Amino acid sequence: MFLGEYYHTIDSKGRVTVPSAYRDKFTEGCVLSRGWERYLIIYSTNTFLKMANRSQELSPTVPDHRVLQRVMFASAREGQFDKLGRINVPAFLRDYAGLEKDIVLAGVGSWIEVWNKHDWDVQLNMVNDSEANAERFAALNLAVGPEFLDNTDD
Repeated sequence: MFLGEYYHTIDSKGRVTVPSAYRDKFTEGCVLSRGWERYLIIYSTNTFLKMANRSQELSPTVPDHRVLQRVMFASAREGQFDKLGRINVPAFLRDYAGLEKDIVLAGVGSWIEVWNKHDWDVQLNMVNDSEANAERFAALNLAVGPEFLDNTDD
């Protein structure tokens, strides 16, 4: 699982250093792709293949299904880490996400999001509105109550 946020820079050749805490989880390689907003996603190859297999079950006659497959596959590129733990981000993906210098790598469970720092700060400002979040997420029933707590590790 990918957790936490890391602040880095992208170099003039389009390389991003991926923190070792993340890099160690990419035993089968990785795939870079566009995110749903102006950010990039780094998937483990295994996670991307699972999503790809599920997307192949979608009907090509449904317009939204075709759009999803285009977003998923047309922009995707296999990534390799160099000896310094860097991954090269193709220019078209850097342009899409507005990656110029200061970036944030954010672990969001099954993948990593790569944001330009300014856009990430905007996202954080929205997330930090706790009252709005309480209302927005209440219907998801993700609240953790005593029945979910496991105190056996004490």
